[in-house]
Amino acid sequence: MSIAPAFHPIGTPGVAWGAAERGQWLARQSRQRSYREDVVDAIDRLRTRFDVEDYGRLVYGEEAYPLYAVRSRDWHDERPVVLVTGGVHGYETSGVHGALRFLDLYAADYADRVNLLVVPCVSPWAYERIHRWNPDAIDPNRSFVEDSPAGESAALMRLVAPLQGRVRVHVDLHETTDSDESEFRPALAARDGKPFEPGEIPDGFYLVGDTANPQSDFQRAIIEAVAKVTHIAPADARGEIIGSPVVAPGVINYPLKPLGLCASITGARYTTTTEVYPDSPRATPEQCNEAQATAVRAAIDYALAHH
Repeated sequence: MSIAPAFHPIGTPGVAWGAAERGQWLARQSRQRSYREDVVDAIDRLRTRFDVEDYGRLVYGEEAYPLYAVRSRDWHDERPVVLVTGGVHGYETSGVHGALRFLDLYAADYADRVNLLVVPCVSPWAYERIHRWNPDAIDPNRSFVEDSPAGESAALMRLVAPLQGRVRVHVDLHETTDSDESEFRPALAARDGKPFEPGEIPDGFYLVGDTANPQSDFQRAIIEAVAKVTHIAPADARGEIIGSPVVAPGVINYPLKPLGLCASITGARYTTTTEVYPDSPRATPEQCNEAQATAVRAAIDYALAHH
């Protein structure tokens, strides 16, 4: 669906932001929900069943955010590793709560078959502000690169570095929202001093595979499972979803590594980025969370069946 963007109030059209404009942007951000109450407390309730690792700490001004990863308690090195990440974009709510839902309801089904490493909320500051960026106006999901400028991305890469070559599945949980078009893409254009080109928000769930390693059957299996929970996004009139060609129902591909995207960090054989559409009149928050958890389950099931 098309969303009419509002005029972005910060900066001069055609001129990239400097420190003053970034400061103006930061001053407009306000805390709207609690990372501790929504995420940390939920992780604490899982401690009786999983190992919880404090893998870093983000300090922004007077605020500090501990970063948590949840691991299989019965970890065996001979088992394949499954990485699940949520909240790389903090405003994408079902990514966070879908990861927590998977841990609470479904992870036990895989206890003796895989080693699970789940990071429910990569970007806690942005989770609280319901925003895409971190306080430096940096998008963590374009920052999974060497010497990353985003603390969120750098911390996650340090966490998974010892697992390079051992991760079989990585599912990165995201959303595509109406605010992408009305707020975040206009802000990106303003930040970079570029013209804003309106796009179209797809109505439904879709996946982003890796152009260099598309794994089409894997992606198809996830789509088929999620279709039982919520509707799949159709291609637009150009045969695209968010400007990329649809290569199978509900599937597009991106060059993950060159774009610095989270799903590129392990080199896993099976990688995908989920995209739930929470603003659809046809989807509830419960459906969105379940769609994310279902995608993780389908990804693991496929990888185990095709070892």
